[in-house]
Amino acid sequence: MPTEIRRDEVCQMMAGGAALVEVLPAEEYEAEHLPGAINIPLQQLDRQATTVLQPDQPVIVYCYDSQ
Repeated sequence: MPTEIRRDEVCQMMAGGAALVEVLPAEEYEAEHLPGAINIPLQQLDRQATTVLQPDQPVIVYCYDSQ
């Protein structure tokens, strides 16, 4: 279930081994993303999540869209 978290919580979770996943298209990820984030475009999230992410690893998913 999605849960909104604050920036300090993101930092704590990442320090504890959580994966930070940016779900925007690759071009937008290349233009700007948070340090330490990996890119899995939203349309590919179901397919790639099991190959890129560890099942016992917390995952933080974010998307910044200025529109």
